[in-house]
Amino acid sequence: MWRLFKVFVFLAAAALIALAGYAYLGDLQPDPQEMRQPVTFDAQ
Repeated sequence: MWRLFKVFVFLAAAALIALAGYAYLGDLQPDPQEMRQPVTFDAQ
């Protein structure tokens, strides 16, 4: 029983380390794209 518990704790710790590594090292920024929007000026 203890062996199964140790394996579960090890897998949980490995998953947390992998998640933290992905959060810090993963490319999470979207691809840049050009946006154009017309603007009207009411000058008077």
